[in-house]
Amino acid sequence: MRKKALSFKAALVSLLMFLLLVGVWQLATAPTTGASAATGMTAEQIEYQKMLGKDPTQGQVKSSGFPTPAEMAATAWKHLSNPFYDNGPNDKGIAIQLAWSLARVGLGFALACAVAVPLGFVIGMSPLLHKAFDPFIQVLKPISPLAWMPLALYTIKDSSVSGIFVIFICSVWPMLLNTAFGVASVKREWLNVASTLEVKPLRRAFRVILPAAAPTILTGMRISMSIAWLVIVAAEMLVGGTGIGYFVWNEWNNLSLTNVIFAILLIGVVGMLLDQAFAALQRKVTYVE
Repeated sequence: MRKKALSFKAALVSLLMFLLLVGVWQLATAPTTGASAATGMTAEQIEYQKMLGKDPTQGQVKSSGFPTPAEMAATAWKHLSNPFYDNGPNDKGIAIQLAWSLARVGLGFALACAVAVPLGFVIGMSPLLHKAFDPFIQVLKPISPLAWMPLALYTIKDSSVSGIFVIFICSVWPMLLNTAFGVASVKREWLNVASTLEVKPLRRAFRVILPAAAPTILTGMRISMSIAWLVIVAAEMLVGGTGIGYFVWNEWNNLSLTNVIFAILLIGVVGMLLDQAFAALQRKVTYVE
């Protein structure tokens, strides 16, 4: 009961903070009236304001360049009411853009899992291999994933596959390190019991080590997914084509700030949902000693 009451209070505080934020946003972007907002502006400045959807010659102009909450709500409804349209390379629905980004993230993440988890098992079970691999991991881990993009574009010569490679390279390290740490941290008593019962190595790996290390492995996967979603947006801004990152950059080039802000909010929501999905998986495998 106390947990439900705390959750209700937290939700109420979050709602109040959201309403406060929207109120401040509305006040900051509320239009101001005057005889003519174009007074003191050059012809080029007036034309630029018209390109942004404002006409200073009509005696009304926003106090800032940001859209109002009502304009953002209208933009969100426009995108969400028809998310699957496809009018050409530079005009696709938001769901299609998200699908491309999620597909790249999913494929790169799956490849990273296929490499990092087995290799992490081997490193965690062997102190010799841990010391042998450690220098390579420590050198490669701090490299920014986007630093690999020029090399990937040069060798792979495909922007979409290069984006998948960047996701792979940024997802490997958290999973690899957490898997190795989780395997190495399995209680010695449990391994001794398995040895006493003459459990074969493969069976011991799946029935003793994997369940014990699963919470730590899922933690590494959760961190990797967060990094992968962050990186794919930046990568798509660089290589273009399709994806939510390209959508942000393309709308910025079109001077559509409402679409840029909508995409930023959508990126945050999708990232939160991905994180919550891995958090739920982590709770499923977490055990109490």
